[in-house]
Amino acid sequence: MKNPQIAKIFNEIADLLELKGENPFRIRAYRRAAMNVEGMPKDLAALSEEELTAIPGIGKDLAGKIRHFAETGRMDLHDELKKEIPEGLLTILRVPGVGPKTARMLYEKVNVRSLEELEGLAKEKKLAGLPGIQEKTEENILKGILLLKRVSERFPLGKVLPIARDIVLRLHEAVPSGKYAVAGSIRRWKDTIQDIDVLGTGKNPDAIMKAFTRLPIVQEVLEHGTTKSSVRTAEGVQVDLRVVEPDSFGAALQYFTGSKAHNIKLREMASRRGLKINEYGIFRESDGKKIGGRDEGDVYSALGLPFVPPELREDMGEIEAAQEGKLPALLTLAEIRGDLHVHTNWSDGSHDLDTIVAAAKEKGYRYIAITDHSKGLGVAHGLDEKRVREQINLIDGANRKLKDFRILKGTEVDIRGDGSMDLPDELLKELDVVVASIHSGFRQSREQITMRLLSAVRNPYVSVIAHPTGRLIGVRDPYEVDMEAVLDEAARCGAAVEINAYPMRLDLNDTHVKMAKQRGIPIVISTDTHIRSNLDYMEYGVEIARRGWLERGDVLNTLGVSTLMERLQRTRKQKRG
Repeated sequence: MKNPQIAKIFNEIADLLELKGENPFRIRAYRRAAMNVEGMPKDLAALSEEELTAIPGIGKDLAGKIRHFAETGRMDLHDELKKEIPEGLLTILRVPGVGPKTARMLYEKVNVRSLEELEGLAKEKKLAGLPGIQEKTEENILKGILLLKRVSERFPLGKVLPIARDIVLRLHEAVPSGKYAVAGSIRRWKDTIQDIDVLGTGKNPDAIMKAFTRLPIVQEVLEHGTTKSSVRTAEGVQVDLRVVEPDSFGAALQYFTGSKAHNIKLREMASRRGLKINEYGIFRESDGKKIGGRDEGDVYSALGLPFVPPELREDMGEIEAAQEGKLPALLTLAEIRGDLHVHTNWSDGSHDLDTIVAAAKEKGYRYIAITDHSKGLGVAHGLDEKRVREQINLIDGANRKLKDFRILKGTEVDIRGDGSMDLPDELLKELDVVVASIHSGFRQSREQITMRLLSAVRNPYVSVIAHPTGRLIGVRDPYEVDMEAVLDEAARCGAAVEINAYPMRLDLNDTHVKMAKQRGIPIVISTDTHIRSNLDYMEYGVEIARRGWLERGDVLNTLGVSTLMERLQRTRKQKRG
């Protein structure tokens, strides 16, 4: 799929336009287009102009640019802007905390053209005193550079999973007789990935390898062998393909899925049983006879264990739980009944209410909560009290016409810097679902951030704490917060905490999910949808929940709407004491 490449180019065009100080509306149009096309499930290169212009934010001009890129691999405006702006400035602009004005100033005042030059000047404390830069700014720039370097070694799951799935799909198309699977940390749904591991088997390994190295996404062939080949994609991701014999496919899938610590423990167990386990199969040590390996389950059954789901294979107690018959019945995507964090074009979403409802019904949901931003988030056209009440009336009217589906009245209310909510309690209590979140003041002290979240947890009308650590994977680190204190208070109050399934957030992460489960905190999995295709992100949230050992009963939006509303109302009464 060319969608990630197109989204990257649109974002770079927006960056370059910002560096030039161009019209902010034009810049915003490219950013919106980038967000919308990246979330599309279909390959944009295969769509007609009519289909492209049906995507929110894509008019004839941008559709033409997409078609031109699909045909040539280039976008003229992108090429022209890159000639005008030194390439190093784009890298500098990606440093968290360095905006376009700062980047331009650094270029004009001290001729900074690269990340290395910027880091050197910051370390030597030669930036403080320049317009808008203080000693604290220097410290933040160095932290941002450290983050940028760290994330350059790994890729967000949301960026690489679509690439991995597309590779498997294209291999199936090229050599239909083969069998293929994504392995590695992607299959375990780790939130960041170093490279992509694909496993294959078939009667014609040479044909599989040839098809792999000739895939459209391949920018460079690093290795081309009979059992292993490696390539690098245009996004800079390395992809390794291994082809094994059919009777070894299951053992290889288990081995290359990992994790390393999980596999070491299995091998130790095997040795005590007089067995040897590797990527080729399961063997008796006494005579070397192969006793299994075609199916992945063979590995676990040979050790007297039930099948351990890939998401749990981190040597975090899953093997012991399997031995004791205490593996959780992990949540499944099919058990999700609705989405409790959805935006419309009343704030910064792309669709009207009817379009979002239709999309949710297509997914088989029985309800959604409309949670447009509150007034404090001006950039998102947040709703003030008057507009919230207007939306309440609209939803009430829509609900009267619906059968077997309910729209829940909600808001994503900002948690202000002093811990108060951005909308008054007398309005919040009229809503079915109140999602509270932080969208500003990320650099406040740990104590201040924690206080804000604790205040929201205690508010009797706040239903869910959304994306609690504020991270954007590869873009922004979590803010400083005492999550144990927040989770302890959520457990005391009965408040729910969100797994935000948007792939760049995945917040709560799996570690915090497990901490929440241990405290009996109800979890909500939501997509933070801004365009209808974002509803598909629920899969990411469910998989993070599985990594945190969650079962159906741990997740509120597996409930029917009546039971869900009773739970939310009960929590309100509990908080009011």
